[in-house]
Amino acid sequence: MTGTERVVRGRRERLRAETTAEIKTTALRLMATGGPDAITLRAIAREMGMTANAIYGYFATRDDLVSTLIDDVYSALADAVDAAWANAPTGDPAARILAWARAFRGWALANPEGFRLVYGDPVPGYRAPEGGPAPDAARRVCTGLTALAAAAWPYAEPLYRGSAFDWSDFDAGLLDKVRPAFPELPPAAVALALRIWGHLHGMVALEVYGHLARQTSSPDKLFQEELAQLTRTLGIPPQTA
Repeated sequence: MTGTERVVRGRRERLRAETTAEIKTTALRLMATGGPDAITLRAIAREMGMTANAIYGYFATRDDLVSTLIDDVYSALADAVDAAWANAPTGDPAARILAWARAFRGWALANPEGFRLVYGDPVPGYRAPEGGPAPDAARRVCTGLTALAAAAWPYAEPLYRGSAFDWSDFDAGLLDKVRPAFPELPPAAVALALRIWGHLHGMVALEVYGHLARQTSSPDKLFQEELAQLTRTLGIPPQTA
């Protein structure tokens, strides 16, 4: 390959990457204004001034685009919460839980369309690929939530003594993600992970969808207090750092 050919090829690859990024940005913008129904390749092509046939050169189907979007945004979330967990002090379970939770909320508020795509509005007619979209990100987020329960378990275990939870109570796909990473945890600890998730997701979803806007001027304070109450209820010592 000559030097000229390399330059031309590099330019084409750069333009393709830029167009692909613009397609994904346009799709999320359309979703923000028109809901999940608005994500169609024809609508995106129209917004970008492309022909419908041209956009099929980047994504063969609408579902391919949706799967790519989910992978992108879910991976970004997994990166954010993983980094927060890794940077929190290992000997302070309250600090680690708070760091993960704050990172989750921060990502959601900065990327409301991504939150809605992953955790909120289903895209009508979307068929996920075999194994689901973003399997690595899903595994990382699930194990991250279970890590919260593992950090809390030494303190919360008395609350679950005598519980009737069994492995059959949980989805096999969820257990495939979390049991290899935490083989020592009992079924009740998985229930605790889902309980923590309910607190975090519920508060963040209310905020992302605008349901708190008219009820409080301090959603951050409400979120922080919810986390503090949760750790106190579980018997976890207060954050030391």
